[in-house]
Amino acid sequence: MISAGPRSAWALLLGALIGWGASVTLLVEKFKSLTEPGYKPLCSIDQTLSCSTVMEAPSASMFGFPNPIIGVIGFSVMVTLALLLVAGISLPRWIIGGMWLGYLVGVAAIGWLVWDAVFEIRALCPWCMVVWAVTPALLAVTTGLLFGRSRGVWQIVVEWRWTLVAIFYAVVVLIVYIQFQSYWNSKF
Repeated sequence: MISAGPRSAWALLLGALIGWGASVTLLVEKFKSLTEPGYKPLCSIDQTLSCSTVMEAPSASMFGFPNPIIGVIGFSVMVTLALLLVAGISLPRWIIGGMWLGYLVGVAAIGWLVWDAVFEIRALCPWCMVVWAVTPALLAVTTGLLFGRSRGVWQIVVEWRWTLVAIFYAVVVLIVYIQFQSYWNSKF
């Protein structure tokens, strides 16, 4: 059984709620764009920051349905588990392992979606970027819970997890800045 300290439990809850909120908002925007002709999502600010451009891309429905459905379901599960941890309930190691695996798959999917948005679609979805930001941090917290008392390679991973998250963020920010450099320079 694994229990989480208050800091980790609350961090998991807050992060999962943020991811869930972004996913729900994006799903509502997607449904409105499908059901209301001419609807422009609120997150479609211009050509570069455009949820509608991203939502229309084939990669926005990896499995034949809108990707935000995966986020709504996945983050709902994570919110529930985080609430249990906040309440001080210890969870079986395999449950925390499932959380960790879910976040790991999420980070891998985000890596592909970042690449696709930046280099193929050539537009950024603000709500998607919220999920891009919160998921690696949630993976780091869950890594600490699951492997915090490990030895060997996992001990190194636990010790360096926040550095790896910072590197992930830095790479994404750098890619986004370089690819859309003229856009950012025109804004600032």
